[in-house]
Amino acid sequence: MTSQVLVAGIGNIFLGDDGFGCEVIRRLAVFQFPESVRIFDFGIRGFDLAYALMDGRELTILVDAVPRGEAPGTVYTIEPDLDQLDQLDQANLAVETHGMNPVKVLQLVKSMGGKFNKILLVGCEPETFGPEEGQMGLSPAVAGSVDRAVQVIKELIAEFLRNSGQIWEANNNGQEQWVSERV
Repeated sequence: MTSQVLVAGIGNIFLGDDGFGCEVIRRLAVFQFPESVRIFDFGIRGFDLAYALMDGRELTILVDAVPRGEAPGTVYTIEPDLDQLDQLDQANLAVETHGMNPVKVLQLVKSMGGKFNKILLVGCEPETFGPEEGQMGLSPAVAGSVDRAVQVIKELIAEFLRNSGQIWEANNNGQEQWVSERV
């Protein structure tokens, strides 16, 4: 069964706050989601993400560090304008084998005939991408925003799945899990 929802972590754990998406996915892994939700850390593997997007999911949530000029640790939910993919230069379509540019990945998917439904980006304003030689670990501001991003993603998934007849609730052990909505 192809999942309806893909939550895709993007980033390089060796470049400081660029590892934000990877850390969010690691934290999401403790929750039990329905089979229709796939949570996956793509890291810097752009081709893997492109092929995963070819499955035509109803909702894709990309999770990444996104510099937009706000205070470090600011969490954003962005709905990219997918019409702009047609306006980008085809010469820049190549996906780096050891890097991840989400726009190039989306362009590649579109060029291969892939169709997008709803794509959201949950991003965090980075403080640093580390020195040129790299840096392990998130800055304190970004590390402090990981739980907020996890909550935002859980809310986005809950809203989407609620519209398809499922809800989020605690089981008898107090753990959160997805259950079919009772009518």
